[in-house]
Amino acid sequence: MKPDCFAVIFTSTRTEGDNGYAEAAERMMELVAKQPGFLGIDSIRGADGIGITVSYWESEAAILAWREHPEHKVIQQRGRSIWYSAFQTRVCKVEREYRFGQ
Repeated sequence: MKPDCFAVIFTSTRTEGDNGYAEAAERMMELVAKQPGFLGIDSIRGADGIGITVSYWESEAAILAWREHPEHKVIQQRGRSIWYSAFQTRVCKVEREYRFGQ
């Protein structure tokens, strides 16, 4: 990622069963990739159901536009009612990045 971008850190605990989650996640990836200001994403989920997804954005305005996207809003509601027992979202400014390897 480039410095001076923003990161949205979404930490979540899944409920049991898929309940349409995989299909919705795939659709959200297709949709977010087309959003203005979207730079990329890193995501991992453990066997215990706890996951962390970090998405990277050019601006806070781009983050807010994604948050308010109509199809994303529907998925957010399903997350609250079906897929997550808990979640937390943090928005941070990326000021530096260090890498090793690829």
